[in-house]
Amino acid sequence: MRVGSGLSSWKQFLLAMLATTISIALTFGTAAVIEYNKKQKEKREIVMMVMCDMDKSLAVVERADSMIMQSMDLQLQLAKDTTKFSQIHFSLARMMPIPEFANTTENIFSSSIESINTVGNVLFTEIVAAFYQYRTLFKTNVCDSIQSIASRDLPFTTVEGTLDFDYSIYALLNHELLHSMQQLFIQGKQMMSVSDEEIEAYRKERERLKADMEDREKSRQSTMETVMQLQREINAARERIK
Repeated sequence: MRVGSGLSSWKQFLLAMLATTISIALTFGTAAVIEYNKKQKEKREIVMMVMCDMDKSLAVVERADSMIMQSMDLQLQLAKDTTKFSQIHFSLARMMPIPEFANTTENIFSSSIESINTVGNVLFTEIVAAFYQYRTLFKTNVCDSIQSIASRDLPFTTVEGTLDFDYSIYALLNHELLHSMQQLFIQGKQMMSVSDEEIEAYRKERERLKADMEDREKSRQSTMETVMQLQREINAARERIK
């Protein structure tokens, strides 16, 4: 009896230890899986946010590229027929490339070590940094430069000034910047396995969320205005009673 009882107790002890070990392993294993999945989700969110911003930035540079070429075409038309000046100079004055960038994504990614560590890809980080450097060059050396000369020298007020404005410098620089940014964008997509469809879906989702926030803000403003109007009417009624 004693031997059997001892064996039984020993087996129970081993089973209890095994159950405890399995429980601990499952607990820590599950926690590790959850943490891993969370990190992967955060990583993907940061990557999609950056790729979407790069895509939008490229659209701005592409528009500028087209705008500068159109301006050169108008210059050519004017050179061939100066009687068109009254029509053309207004178009040229309005046709200024504008750097419509929001720096939020760049600032989040560039200044946050946590974001960079979450992505965990040094080459991708370098690609993104180079892309934003080119974007800054586009803003300062193309957009700001054109606008500065146009506002300082007022070249489009005369035929001579309009024809003397040298767009070719900006056309060549902008095209080189655009080409470099496109290459970096393609490399980033390939490196992080991001498709154009994913970028478009992410963009639409962000736009939907933005629209929802704007609707909520309009509703809040409307409620506040209603409250204030009611209070004004109440105050006016109280004054009449006095």
